[in-house]
Amino acid sequence: MSRHVAIVTDSTAYLPHPAMERHGIVAVPLTVVLGDQALEEGTEISARSLAQALQKRRPVTTSRPSPETFAETYRASAAAGATGIVSLHLSAEISGTYDAAVLAARNAPVPVRVVDTGMVAMALGFCALAAAETAESGGTLDEAVAAAEKRAAGTSAWFYVDTLDYLRRGGRIGAAQALLGSALAVKPLLQLDGGRIELLEKVRTASKAIARLEEIAVERAGLSRVDIAVHHLAAPERAEALAERLRERVPGLVDLHVSEVGAVIGAHTGPGLLGAVVSPR
Repeated sequence: MSRHVAIVTDSTAYLPHPAMERHGIVAVPLTVVLGDQALEEGTEISARSLAQALQKRRPVTTSRPSPETFAETYRASAAAGATGIVSLHLSAEISGTYDAAVLAARNAPVPVRVVDTGMVAMALGFCALAAAETAESGGTLDEAVAAAEKRAAGTSAWFYVDTLDYLRRGGRIGAAQALLGSALAVKPLLQLDGGRIELLEKVRTASKAIARLEEIAVERAGLSRVDIAVHHLAAPERAEALAERLRERVPGLVDLHVSEVGAVIGAHTGPGLLGAVVSPR
């Protein structure tokens, strides 16, 4: 890339592989622990396998990459000619990935700017793309960081889940919020707020919750030029239907990505997840 600024993220960005290859973005994998097996997200465990394990109520946990894994990635980028690295990661409020990257950056052979985007999934992916595009256009290390931070500040993400039990088990949402979500069998809508997963609304049925998710995304997009991502876990028809409606209703839509989340996020949300990310240009 121009000016040799390399872009590193992690596997929870769920960037399309063609986009990663086109921009030279490297994703460091998080780990899913399934029973007594530690498996790298994206290469050793699929979302489908994870969903099947969850449905069978097999124990599933996740763990961050080691600092040494980040150190190896930074050394490889420097060896390939990078004179600086922007390392963009999911919210430090929900993972230790950012901390591991910070530890590795201290001894990297080139300057590394580690950024806690406060995001996850394509909310993080859009930040990585913004940094990469800035670097490719001749931007400096600081300018690439600023582009990612600006994108993060404007990006919003919401999620529908069938149950809050998985988030509660993983400690990603408080027991009190999980109890509220379970009361009267309501369906929860969640949002990313300050890097944390918060309960936004409680809706009576799944269909009404998904309709509300759509309305929120359309309202947030407005007439602006925006990129949108629709995520799911084991719910492809639900995701495609939402994406099609958003294509029709968002006049400023630039790019729309539809993808299944990986095993790390899936382990904490469970099958049936439907998410929408709106990221103004």
